[in-house]
Amino acid sequence: MPATGNSDNQAVLLKLLLAKDEAGMRYLFDHYGGALNLIISRIVTDPEVGQEVLQDVLMRIWQNIDKYEPDKSRLYTWMARIARNASIDRVRSKSYRKGGKTDQIDAVVVNHDNLSESMSVEHIGLAKLLNNLDTKHRSIIDLLYFKDYTQAETAEALDLPLGTVKTRSRRALQQLRKLLKHELVILFIYSLLI
Repeated sequence: MPATGNSDNQAVLLKLLLAKDEAGMRYLFDHYGGALNLIISRIVTDPEVGQEVLQDVLMRIWQNIDKYEPDKSRLYTWMARIARNASIDRVRSKSYRKGGKTDQIDAVVVNHDNLSESMSVEHIGLAKLLNNLDTKHRSIIDLLYFKDYTQAETAEALDLPLGTVKTRSRRALQQLRKLLKHELVILFIYSLLI
């Protein structure tokens, strides 16, 4: 992938895009598509949806190039911001969130032993603690905190009253606090022995 920060590449691209030359779209994709896709893939985890977002981003750049202000930022920075914002918009969209819910809910409800598979690497230590929660609390915490559901969406997904979801999530957080304190005490004692 060519260097995205190269000012010669950016000057050529800007000239082609401003002229609405179709070669500009090819140049944009060839020289910047990979870098923009990398930005998108960090936010949008579904590769197919990521490709849709990339196409949308390329079209937005093509259509809005006249809004680019060189005195405010480099061209690549401007394009990267468009990619990031489009990715965030897609992830926050109701259709994206709803599309992934049913598959993920089934995995949580049926496969309690492998709960940590649906979590990112950042949550590995927490996954061990979640295994100490009972099933009804664990599924609520998974939806609320790892899958970014609202309490109302969690209630609907698990077919529970909203008040039950609120109560169980509060109790689960209280249990996790106790477990974390216990783990920290063990780590502290262990560090003293070493």
